[in-house]
Amino acid sequence: MTMTPAEAAEFAETFELLVASGEKVLLGKTFVVKLALTAFLSQGHLLLEDVPGTGKTSLARAIAQSVDGTSTRIQFTPDLLPGDITGVSIYDQNSKAFEFHPGPVFANIVLADEINRASPKTQAALLEVMEEGRVTVDGITHNVPSPFMVIATQNPIEQAGTYRLPEAQLDRFIMKASIGYPDHASTLRILQETGTKPKEVVLEPVVEASRILELANLSRTVHVDPSINDYVSRLIDATRNSEEVRLGASVRAAIALVSTSKTLAAASGRHYVIPDDVKVLAEPVLAHRLILDPESEFDGVSANSVISQVLLETPPPTDRQSV
Repeated sequence: MTMTPAEAAEFAETFELLVASGEKVLLGKTFVVKLALTAFLSQGHLLLEDVPGTGKTSLARAIAQSVDGTSTRIQFTPDLLPGDITGVSIYDQNSKAFEFHPGPVFANIVLADEINRASPKTQAALLEVMEEGRVTVDGITHNVPSPFMVIATQNPIEQAGTYRLPEAQLDRFIMKASIGYPDHASTLRILQETGTKPKEVVLEPVVEASRILELANLSRTVHVDPSINDYVSRLIDATRNSEEVRLGASVRAAIALVSTSKTLAAASGRHYVIPDDVKVLAEPVLAHRLILDPESEFDGVSANSVISQVLLETPPPTDRQSV
């Protein structure tokens, strides 16, 4: 079943309500808010690589409040254990049985702050829940709330005492983005509204959490022309054939690019994907999945520049193959 134009218009209306709600907290960052919501409605996870103090925690809290959901924040440190994230089973003397005590991962929006400061073993504790939406402790499986999204952050400047995220975990994030500093006008507005003390903004829910699941399912019905799939496939192949790249984008990356393009199309009020949807999302979805050739990286080549070059060299489709 394909999404109808009326359903696309309703989807776009709800999406704009969520964006407007998020912008109350993250001033002047419309594009980042849209990326985060696109990831959320595509049932994916977001990696934010940014310096401290740019609003990463506020973004996670804003999304959770906007959908009437719960949010938690986990500060990743070298001594953090897997059980500190997933939860542990504790023996109850009264019932004479082990009781599971859920960890902070049991929330709709989980902020994994400075995820690269924890050990690889602790980082890996997020792998199962990010992929399958459940946690297994002592052989017993526990489902996390739905909808569910992990927003992980890492500081690109200070690398001392950090553990680089393995490629398998990077591939779990549907996209990577950066909030960046606000522009001059937004900074002035922030200073005028908050004064000398940070302002705690409490947002009213604009949609029910159950509605998010409905929208996520609805986004899957957006029409994707075979020519669009061919375009995505050629982009993926181009990353693998690039001389600057040692390991190109995976099949999971291709699926993620199509999935998020569907959501972005619906958010724009369309029931079909166009090449511009793919172009807008190519860098956030693909760049963090590439492993560059060491010599190219030493010469200053970045994953973002590789994606930009791939987009220039790969012609988009001009005709539809089907209606």
